Amino acid sequence: MPAFPAAAREAVRDATLRGNLRHATHTIRDKRARAVAELADWDRLREAGRAVKDHTLRHLDHYLLQLEEAVTAAGGTVHWAADATEANRIVTGLVLATGEREVVKVKSMATQETGLNEALEAAGIAAYETDLAELIVQLGHDRPSHILVPAIHRNRGEIRDIFAREMGEWGRPAPEGMDDTPAALAEAARLHLREKFLRAKVAVSGANFMVAETGTMVVLESEGNGRMCLTLPETLISVVGIEKVVPTFRDLEIFLQTLPRSSTAERMNPYTTMWTGPGPSKGADGDGPSAFHLVLLDNGRTDTLADEVGRQALRCIRCSACLNVCPVYERAGGHAYGSVYPGPIGAILSPQLRGTASEIDASLPYASTLCGACYEVCPVAIDIPEVLVHLRERVVQGGPVTREGVRVRLRPAKGHTAERAAMLGATVLLDHPGALRAAERVLARTRRFRPRRLPGRSGRAWTDTRDLPAFPAESFRDWWTRERGTEK
Repeated sequence: MPAFPAAAREAVRDATLRGNLRHATHTIRDKRARAVAELADWDRLREAGRAVKDHTLRHLDHYLLQLEEAVTAAGGTVHWAADATEANRIVTGLVLATGEREVVKVKSMATQETGLNEALEAAGIAAYETDLAELIVQLGHDRPSHILVPAIHRNRGEIRDIFAREMGEWGRPAPEGMDDTPAALAEAARLHLREKFLRAKVAVSGANFMVAETGTMVVLESEGNGRMCLTLPETLISVVGIEKVVPTFRDLEIFLQTLPRSSTAERMNPYTTMWTGPGPSKGADGDGPSAFHLVLLDNGRTDTLADEVGRQALRCIRCSACLNVCPVYERAGGHAYGSVYPGPIGAILSPQLRGTASEIDASLPYASTLCGACYEVCPVAIDIPEVLVHLRERVVQGGPVTREGVRVRLRPAKGHTAERAAMLGATVLLDHPGALRAAERVLARTRRFRPRRLPGRSGRAWTDTRDLPAFPAESFRDWWTRERGTEK
């Protein structure tokens, strides 16, 4: 992927994309605002969610071991994956051990992060996405562009064409004469997926939450496809980031109120599925898989945890509220971020999970206007602007970070020499009052010669859409001296 500015420049030229995004994000954000306004204690719920997440992150080692013990006691098997490669190897091995060559999948950001579908395909295993939006993305040979609505960049006509063209290659073809009404598209997806649900012996899922005290997994969804995947197959494999754990079952009370309202603008999700270990053996009264495997994924999360400012990104409950209010995301779309985590949360999470060595990751902290709208709507109070500024400093200045559990020192990124020089000059001036006073007097005397545009590529780009602020007729120091008679 190119750096964000280059990718975004291409995206904003796509009028159809911008229209799709504008319509969808404005609709979702307006519905969310109404749903949140129904709760008089929303601010207290938000603070409670923040407190629970921060407490859990401070004691993550304890709660993960407690979770492993509870899952094992319930009959499940826990696997630990340090990175994406190890997670994919574990899942691939578990599927191959069943003798099956296809799996059905519940929508999962973690498996997108690891590239599991590609790893399964390389091993000769077909993975079928069952979430409607994920199905659209898969059939369209596309990439997700939104956390909650991965196909938000597609309109109904485009979806109809994808279904008509591709469904037959993956299974049951789309009905003849299918139109682009939501009912017709949903019916085509239902018929296409039904045979896969009834045939599949192995399912792969993620989880919205994991309860340490009971070993319970929790999945929230709106369509029912997740319920089918979580109950019909004989083997269930869940790949979950280690930050998704919460201490007690009671803690779910907070998030089962804040997550639906922040994501789908609903009071509660139509389907909230919870399971603890495998189900009973298949039989007349059997329900649920007979084997359950939990793969706990790190993949940069403990490195992020080591950053006192950046670790708050691990509070994220993947609601996507920040995407729906972000003016940058609304215009550039999700693909420009080069990550399965787009938008404001992706701009702070991806550079921490993956590091800032690549061009795209070094540019993501700048994919923001710092307007603060993302912080205002976050249900767990992640101060995204604070982390963005923190990561910008890391990109420009370098400094100590933790990578793969080892403390290392990053070198400053290329292309920021002028910025570093400007910051160094500002530091010198602000540390020496006499030099600052002299510089201010020079600027005051030469205000008539100020340029209309700044020099350099970045300077010209900035002043293409902004006017430089006018210098005042009198400096503050001169005004103070005139009014008070002293500079002190």
